[in-house]
Amino acid sequence: MKNMNRIRPFKSPLRTALSLALVSAALVPLVLLTAAEGKSEKAPKTEKPPEQKSEADSANKKPKATPKLLSGAELYSMHCNRCHPERYPTERTAAQWKTILLHMRVRANLPAEQARTILKYLQDNSGR
Repeated sequence: MKNMNRIRPFKSPLRTALSLALVSAALVPLVLLTAAEGKSEKAPKTEKPPEQKSEADSANKKPKATPKLLSGAELYSMHCNRCHPERYPTERTAAQWKTILLHMRVRANLPAEQARTILKYLQDNSGR
């Protein structure tokens, strides 16, 4: 029993030291890996000579996809249904739609071009 009492005061510091050693052993490779990745990102990239670059690029180049322009009806459905049920364009006059859209453009964070497209759709199909 006497021997156990002598060891007990050392248990807590020993556990702490072992815990720190384990955590350090786990973190060191992570830190080294991160440092190695940082160095490789900063390394200058070698460029191909111009004649090789154009041949390789022309073979790998894909035609750029043009963004699909959405119609006013599609934009109206997409944006307005986010917050409330969609209204029919015939429910309001052209002037009313203009006022509503001015207000809703700010609330829905609509880009100007999309807002104009939606307004044109609503006014063209309005009730009066």
